[in-house]
Amino acid sequence: MGRIQAFDTVAVVQAARDLFWDKGYEATSLADLEAATGLARSSLYHAFGSKRGLFDAAVADYLDTVIRPRLQVLLTGATDTSALLAYLDGLRLAVQRRADASDGSDSPDGSRGSNNSGDSRGSGNSPTRGCLLINCAAGLAAHDDPAREVVDGYRAELVAALKHALLSAGAGRPFQPTLVDERARTLASFTMSAMLLARVNTDESAALLETASGLVRSWMPEVGSTA
Repeated sequence: MGRIQAFDTVAVVQAARDLFWDKGYEATSLADLEAATGLARSSLYHAFGSKRGLFDAAVADYLDTVIRPRLQVLLTGATDTSALLAYLDGLRLAVQRRADASDGSDSPDGSRGSNNSGDSRGSGNSPTRGCLLINCAAGLAAHDDPAREVVDGYRAELVAALKHALLSAGAGRPFQPTLVDERARTLASFTMSAMLLARVNTDESAALLETASGLVRSWMPEVGSTA
């Protein structure tokens, strides 16, 4: 007869997610994971196969509960700059709130709170946590092909969402396809850089996102925005 699982898998995965998010994959020990999840390593191995298996589950949860809800604002089809500005301003305000807050109510990646940058289901995070996937790019993904593919997949998904918002905002305007691609990559680079910078300097991270918003306004100055 198989073992009966006596714990909440989602809660365990999200506890591990927050730990990996804060410390990184390589700096997180099994003892850390036992303390965060309340499970013995034998139970973790039985449920997830390995530390890496738990990390993969944490990344999948992060994509589903933080990243994709955050990108939804870019996919609304807004015919002005409001979607782009809401996305960028939501991230900027979350970074600034985290710099000022002491109660862990919001994070730069929007994993708690009701702003336009993220999802309301996650747990509280440290002010300098940044983005789990961007942090991963600077660590594990540098020498791990599967992790590299996940991070690059996130980059591609972000660029595609930004491109969709740019095309919607410029509906009826003569845009060169190469220009739209260039602008989407530029905004993605600003966003990803700001999330990495949030770990070391929240003021500069917020300033970088404000610069990105300024670029959007300069690209389409005559398009009204409701953001």
